[in-house]
Amino acid sequence: MSKLPVDPQTLIAEFGPHLNYPPREGYAGRDEPDKVVETHCCFCGMQCGIKLLVKENQVVGFEPWMEFPFNEGRLCPKGVQRYLQNNHPDRLLSPLQRVEGKGFAPLGWDSALDRTVAAIRSIQERYGNDAFAVLSGVSLTNEKSYLMGKFARVALKTKNLDYNGRLCMVSAGAGNKKAFGLDRGSNNYSDLKGAEVIMICGANVSETFPTLTYWVWQARDLGAKLIVVDPRLIPLARTADLHLDIRPGTDSALYGAMLKYIVDNNLVDHDFIREHTSGFDAAVEAVKDYTLEWAEAVTGIDREKISQAAQWWGQANTSFLLHARGIEHHSKGVDNVLACINLVLASGRIGKPYCGYATITGQGNGQGGREHGHKCDQLPGNRDINNPAHRQYIAGVWGIEEAELPGQGYTAYELIEAIHRGEVKGLLSICFNPLVSLPNSNYVREALEKLEFYVAIDFFLNETARYADIVLAGSLHEEEEGTVTTAEGRVTRIRQAVTPPGDARTDTAIILELAARLGAKDKFSFRSSEDIFNELRIASKGGTADYYGITYEKIEKQMGVFWPCPSLEHPGTPRLWEDRKFATPDGKAHFNPVPYREPGEVTDDAYPVVLTTGRVVSQYLSGTQTRRIGKLVDQYPEPLLEIHPQLAAKYGIRQREIVKVSTRRGDAEFPANIVETIRKDTVFIPYHWPGKKSANQLTPGTLDPVSKIPEFKVCACRLEPSGRIAPAGPAAAYNSI
Repeated sequence: MSKLPVDPQTLIAEFGPHLNYPPREGYAGRDEPDKVVETHCCFCGMQCGIKLLVKENQVVGFEPWMEFPFNEGRLCPKGVQRYLQNNHPDRLLSPLQRVEGKGFAPLGWDSALDRTVAAIRSIQERYGNDAFAVLSGVSLTNEKSYLMGKFARVALKTKNLDYNGRLCMVSAGAGNKKAFGLDRGSNNYSDLKGAEVIMICGANVSETFPTLTYWVWQARDLGAKLIVVDPRLIPLARTADLHLDIRPGTDSALYGAMLKYIVDNNLVDHDFIREHTSGFDAAVEAVKDYTLEWAEAVTGIDREKISQAAQWWGQANTSFLLHARGIEHHSKGVDNVLACINLVLASGRIGKPYCGYATITGQGNGQGGREHGHKCDQLPGNRDINNPAHRQYIAGVWGIEEAELPGQGYTAYELIEAIHRGEVKGLLSICFNPLVSLPNSNYVREALEKLEFYVAIDFFLNETARYADIVLAGSLHEEEEGTVTTAEGRVTRIRQAVTPPGDARTDTAIILELAARLGAKDKFSFRSSEDIFNELRIASKGGTADYYGITYEKIEKQMGVFWPCPSLEHPGTPRLWEDRKFATPDGKAHFNPVPYREPGEVTDDAYPVVLTTGRVVSQYLSGTQTRRIGKLVDQYPEPLLEIHPQLAAKYGIRQREIVKVSTRRGDAEFPANIVETIRKDTVFIPYHWPGKKSANQLTPGTLDPVSKIPEFKVCACRLEPSGRIAPAGPAAAYNSI
């Protein structure tokens, strides 16, 4: 039966009086709070320290946490206002059940859990265990990430488990493991301040990781040169020494040409390459024809800029390379990552002070969440689910036979394809909004309508959850104890500031109860988040992401512990590879050959313009949280089509004119924002909005063959002005240049 989504306003109007939503009278006074809780921001991978002010079990404000070593009290617009979501009227306060034709109605917990378990058993009895799938999220703590992996494989006994980190860091992770044998940035970010050259590739740091910008400015104040690679003149690029305005989808050509330049000009560290790496000759052979002239033609960057960047990089004494989704959201994202790593290895500047390489993590626990087992191909400790020894160890920790442990399942987008094929009939999601965040959203919507049963765990009724049969009211970041791992690899403490409101429950309590009702209570007898973490420590022991020596007490004492930390006596590892012993079987870092190939979709006469997508400063991921914070919405209330004046003139597009953008997946309309800060052959749309405002109606489902990350950053489109001018709004004033 087709499931029509429920509009939130309809939900409130029809069922609000029955959903136990209390009047939100607000905190009337500004006297002393009941308590001040030191914790961390719930948004990006910086996980900035913050103090939450609590009054009568409600978060009513914040203070800077000056002592936390990464951000030292600094916060971005999202961090400053993150507490405002806590008392939002959309907050789910009890389980809901779908009432066909009417929307949702409240449901008691016993009934909601009984119906969920009955549906799971019915589907698995008729179609097999793997017919029920799980989609998890990396805004969850390490404890919940670990729990979801164990729950899927031990309680549900399904192989089909994946997570929304599949849309974020997996290309970086795959590249890191190929090159270093371990998936983590090499340094903490304070090492940036002593770098002579900083190269930032595909990362809009000033808008999406603003507190990281501080460490870049520290280096600039000491004379560092800054190279920014991006098709847009993003804020950080406006002050850079060199902006390489790359054509989307051509990143590996740029880094390959730079590698050829530094090799040809003898700007490599021959001793480091000889003693501590392998594969150098093959990597150089792959780029032997990457001349500056060829690179200019492919990337659209002036050859003089390419040679200047390569010269600065090759001649530096200290350097730091950072990248994010701009090079990873591609059907060749792993190639792009490896091409960057080849540059770092050729310089020999890694494992030393002020010399590093880092992958900037976009989601709140994007680092820790990709280490402990809620990926389809991974077990805790960043172990390989296809490795017999790894499987045997984790099976022992979990008290099951190795043969009982399911194998590798489908990745996130592949699960949507499997639903269409009829292989997957049921779904549980937690902290994931695939209808907004996955590509080709109309295809995703059709998959949701085909499911026999769908249960969602979340704290707001996100766009995907409106297709659910049962919605289980879960918990916010500050409503449970736990840990997260920052983009630096620093494990930090999340402290419970308040308890879930109304009849909502913690995510952990929900999963433990489901496991018990599925007959696995003996395997899920945790009494606290710390109990889960202590089992995670054992499960990670000996893995490449080794947390065994990390305890809650140690984290609090040190204000975070960098993994790997293999023993209780070990202090943690802020800077990797200082001993020049890499985590590969031969102990060496591996160069990888990266032959250039085209993106999955190229422009043609029918679709002559490149569309790329990304983030804006005031929004986070699918917007489930930030689109409910008024001041953040005011700052950027709707997605805009950024377009260069020359391209706009070619199509007769005026400022704020509504433009129809069409791709091979469909079309959507967006107000034009004519700016000079984007390539003349490229348009940009941010992806934080749902429905008719969703950029992901347009993006393709083309996947990287290794990481299976979708190619969000490149698709071919055409533009048609409508003749209609959108009303002027705050976003136009904020974003016009």
